[in-house]
Amino acid sequence: MRIVIAGGHGRIALRLERLLAGRGDEVAGVIRRPAQAGALLAAGAEPVVCDLESAAVGDLVRHLESADAAVFAAGAGPGSGIERKDTVDRGAAALFADAAEAAGVRRFVVVSSMGADREPPEGTDPVFAAYLRAKGAADADVRSRAGLDWTILRPGRLTDDPGTGLVRLAEATGRGAVSRDDVAAVLAALLAEPGTAGRTLELIGGDTPVAEAVKAVA
Repeated sequence: MRIVIAGGHGRIALRLERLLAGRGDEVAGVIRRPAQAGALLAAGAEPVVCDLESAAVGDLVRHLESADAAVFAAGAGPGSGIERKDTVDRGAAALFADAAEAAGVRRFVVVSSMGADREPPEGTDPVFAAYLRAKGAADADVRSRAGLDWTILRPGRLTDDPGTGLVRLAEATGRGAVSRDDVAAVLAALLAEPGTAGRTLELIGGDTPVAEAVKAVA
């Protein structure tokens, strides 16, 4: 497959790019800055420079036209304020979905966040609350699109621990942590399993091999 990943320089995206390239897929990663290109090339991905906060739909369509699948893994990131949670985590997701539909790319996988399906509890840090609301709005927008075969993945607390290849994947898993390695492995498996389209899934560390966990929810 040819797969285009928004947020191609992110810590999950770089791991996913290595996995996809390693299994023979053609991968392109959308990045904001040319200086990030080297990391993508090292991961086996084609760097595509395009700022999702200022791009028009047509800017992305030409990069998506030959794709079989698209992954939205972009985020405003640590240190960003409330405004950028909306422009990136919500607005860029909508833009990328618009471009995928316009390019005829049906398979669309979103990296979301656990807790995005409800109003943040009272006392939540305002910036983190804005992030969760933006993710929830983006998820709702994607789920409303008949032109996409979407899957939304909501990992728990992310760690940089080495992946175990063992996870818990379900509509509701309860709170827990999961390594970025294992998130990337699950994303790769979801892309290869069209039977997971139309599912919103939570992910934490567990005791089921990734391939079995994905097959079970397909």
